[in-house]
Amino acid sequence: MYARSATFRARPAAVDDGIAFMRDELMPAAMAMPGCSGLSMMADRHTGRCISTTAWDAQEHMWASAELITPMRDRVAGIMGAEPFVEEWEIASVHRAHASHQGACVRATWMWLEPAMVDHAVDTYRMVTLPAMENLEGFCSASLFVDRVLGRAVSSVTYDTHAAMNSSREAARTVRIDNARDAHAQVLDVAEFDLVLAHLRVPDLA
Repeated sequence: MYARSATFRARPAAVDDGIAFMRDELMPAAMAMPGCSGLSMMADRHTGRCISTTAWDAQEHMWASAELITPMRDRVAGIMGAEPFVEEWEIASVHRAHASHQGACVRATWMWLEPAMVDHAVDTYRMVTLPAMENLEGFCSASLFVDRVLGRAVSSVTYDTHAAMNSSREAARTVRIDNARDAHAQVLDVAEFDLVLAHLRVPDLA
């Protein structure tokens, strides 16, 4: 499966309006397109950083959707006052302990690695990182997206509450350092968000 993400550096005051447009306009339109497996969005209302993601059952469906989604994404950009940075990914791993609920939040980690090491990194994530993350308090789900050409990867771990995510911070840091070492990866960025839309219907790929 595949995913397209769009990152907006929005005006904080415009974040909720952007979320509303995503929920009420873009998400229903995307989910009616062939091959779409839903949409999620995470947001940091303090900084304005927001990331929306659509999932697709095949690259061909993802690419074919661009003509319809691009104008709607441009409308989101106008609402938020921010041009989107768009990336396309292979969904390499998904694991859910349970469905997310209102109040859930996400810690995302972006990494760089040699393209030749992507398969090794995916195996490390599935066999070592996921079991370690699942033991953390409040763990809800985790996913790993990769770009095999550019050697980029992003892991997103969802927690039930901000309290659980906060209490896991040091343990998650240790897991992240160990995972980067074992996968021969370089951590580029770590950020925390509210999970404001959670409608991805991607099956477990752990």
